[in-house]
Amino acid sequence: MLERFRQFWTNVWAPLANLFLRWGISPNTVTFVGTVGVVAGAVIFFPQGKLLAGVLFITAFVFSDIMDGYMARASGKSSTFGAFWDSTLDRIGDAAIFGGLAMYYVGPGDNDWLAALAIYCLSMGSVTSYARARAESLNMQAKVGIAERADRLVFVLVTTGVADLINILGGGEDWLIAVPIILGLLAVANTVTVIQRVLVVRAQAIAIDAARDEAES
Repeated sequence: MLERFRQFWTNVWAPLANLFLRWGISPNTVTFVGTVGVVAGAVIFFPQGKLLAGVLFITAFVFSDIMDGYMARASGKSSTFGAFWDSTLDRIGDAAIFGGLAMYYVGPGDNDWLAALAIYCLSMGSVTSYARARAESLNMQAKVGIAERADRLVFVLVTTGVADLINILGGGEDWLIAVPIILGLLAVANTVTVIQRVLVVRAQAIAIDAARDEAES
């Protein structure tokens, strides 16, 4: 859903990306630094209960995911390793965000059930990505589902940041209930997406196996 805005943000960050290219900074370096920033923001600020600060810090680095792709295309340095590197570090950044929220609920958030919910979102987000990657490695497609990566990140970061901002401005901690609500919705969306991808791959696998059996008979 949110992929439609990618070109807009690419245009916004293109001047800075072009500057990095002139300085000799590689796309893979931008990917790495961006991931380090996201991880640092999540594991430093969230466990302390500084949710808004964490979101703002993460946001400052999360756009590297757009910049590195633009830089690779603009410089003609798109590579197979770059795609692998980007995808791998994306998983690390995602895990840090949901892991940081889990640590918040283990600490100042003081709710083991919500910590478990954040961990479930972390796990199912990884399974969602793995299901697609594994399907493609078997020459099948699994790009279906209601919970794309960009959607998950934007929803959880915006909800967490706005809820804590209202809390800081005097709205009270009751507003922080928005965070577990969005985690619950993401848990459902991730689960549905995994089921969708399994069913799509199953249908393709049955067709492939049937075609192979027919060819061998």
